Amino acid sequence: MPFDACPDPGTPARRAARLTALSLGIVVVQLDVTIVNVALDQIHALMPGGVAGLQWVVNGYTLAFASLLLTGGALGDRFGARRLYLAGFALFTLASAACGLAPSGTVLIAARVGQGLGAALLMPCSLALVAHAYHDAGERMRAIGIWAGAGGMAMVAGPVVGGALVALFGWRSIFLVNLPIGAIGIWLTLRFTVETEGRHSRALDIPGQVLAVVALVALTGSIIEGAPLGWTHPAVLGGLALFLVAGAGFLAVEARSRVPMMPLGLFRHPVFSTVSLIGFLMNAGFYGSTFLLSLYFQGPLGLSPFVTGLAFVPMTGLIALINVVAGRIAAQRGARLPMVSGLCLTVAGFGALALVMGPATDYGAIWWTLLMIGCGTALTVPPMTAALLATVDRARAGIASGVLNAVRQTGGAIGVAVLGAIGGGGASIEGMRLAMLLSGGALLLGLVAAIVWIRQPGQ
Repeated sequence: MPFDACPDPGTPARRAARLTALSLGIVVVQLDVTIVNVALDQIHALMPGGVAGLQWVVNGYTLAFASLLLTGGALGDRFGARRLYLAGFALFTLASAACGLAPSGTVLIAARVGQGLGAALLMPCSLALVAHAYHDAGERMRAIGIWAGAGGMAMVAGPVVGGALVALFGWRSIFLVNLPIGAIGIWLTLRFTVETEGRHSRALDIPGQVLAVVALVALTGSIIEGAPLGWTHPAVLGGLALFLVAGAGFLAVEARSRVPMMPLGLFRHPVFSTVSLIGFLMNAGFYGSTFLLSLYFQGPLGLSPFVTGLAFVPMTGLIALINVVAGRIAAQRGARLPMVSGLCLTVAGFGALALVMGPATDYGAIWWTLLMIGCGTALTVPPMTAALLATVDRARAGIASGVLNAVRQTGGAIGVAVLGAIGGGGASIEGMRLAMLLSGGALLLGLVAAIVWIRQPGQ
């Protein structure tokens, strides 16, 4: 049966239950991107590796998610999105239980990797199921909007929900809260969804996947361990060498593969390359600064976990609303105006944060800089995605958006590693200021690229 003739039976209540089932997948994925940050100060006691151990707690999830995201979509195409979505939900839920019960830092990091594996299946397969479930184009777009909005709200709510859970029940509760969500999501999926049709035996790029994982882990690990071990330590130098070899091998394999995991030809388009660079830098600055600020708020500023969660509201609270506004501006005026405006705001926010931050600084002096960073980020992302999708035909929209998401998540992992090392885990004010300046400077590069390569309609 052709895709657009796919049946959509059931009452409005059943359709709502189906969309809820598929939205819960992205809710847990996005929730665990931000919820863990407010618990880092409490998790610190479990981690013998200090700040480096905390970076692995964050990046164990992000690296697995980023490096396996494209393969997760390919597995859904090959074996059925519903089957892989259920498997991803089960894995994510079990890994969350392991995180909540972890007796040591090593077990916690391993369980976070398991969460990342589950997330890499959940996100692409949930979107495929949403797209498959609605045969009317208008209804499908509304459903995708609700699906994306649910993920955005979960990401926004993460710090506040996490702060409240840590204050009331301890840090383990931020992982255990996924258990009832997972159980409900699995039940609703089994009850109200059907398997995708028209599956095909899409080839899996195993060599490319292995080399991508090795390269990302080697680079991130070298950066994280560089500070505690020393940048000339054999393990650090060996990790950097392994990254260079694996990275070169990945590019060679992808260039020669008939069905590459990451089609390098997409990057020949200057807009695609520009948007990918901006997405990488945006996530690096946002994820890295969030990691550092969580420790800074609870360390030098002495805020409680709950108040720390509230402290992130200026940075995250308006994201969903501004995303909608940015999308409308992009639809009317093109992607360039909101992207350039958003990047200007974000660069200014990071610069101002670096200037006002000091040993005697209180939260009242910096909240407005977080508002600038959050609003600028929210203004940039929707038109950035639209500009990227405009560079490919509809048949390649899925792989193009998958590549952008993988690049952005990779940027987040690198940002946590680099800024965490520079900022001294939030304890060094000078390091924190340098980390914020680096974030602003990197995004200034993205701003220049957007001005040069992102064109207005008709240009």
